[in-house]
Amino acid sequence: MSDDPRVDRKLLEILVCPVTKGPLEYDSANNELISRQAKLAYPIREGIPIMLADEARPLEQTSA
Repeated sequence: MSDDPRVDRKLLEILVCPVTKGPLEYDSANNELISRQAKLAYPIREGIPIMLADEARPLEQTSA
């Protein structure tokens, strides 16, 4: 079981998508930072956001 590390709210306020420079949303269910503009999800590993486009996964088109 993981400790479910949370992202510091102040850190989230200053982080932007490296591709679009747009805002990010924290997805606690998947422990990722989401860029809706770039349609990418950046992983968070051991509490550290991995802000590399090569490490991001593409978001699937869903009607949620």
